[in-house]
Amino acid sequence: MKIQIRTFGIAREICGGASIQVEMPEHATAGELKQHLTEQFPRLAALASFLVAVNEEFADTDTRIQAGDEVAIIPPVSGG
Repeated sequence: MKIQIRTFGIAREICGGASIQVEMPEHATAGELKQHLTEQFPRLAALASFLVAVNEEFADTDTRIQAGDEVAIIPPVSGG
């Protein structure tokens, strides 16, 4: 299935745009997606951590992703 992913912050720079599309097997999990993304974009692996959100909620590694879900990469943020 094709998954449209929105990117934010440094993830946008690493992935090369505000959104990317990746191909994943049906019933993929957020953990599998993170693994796929770090293989496709090795600089993501260098981040201390990044989160995946599915339908505007932070996803656990075992959260299933369905075709049509709204998926986003949330990079670590710091503030002052």
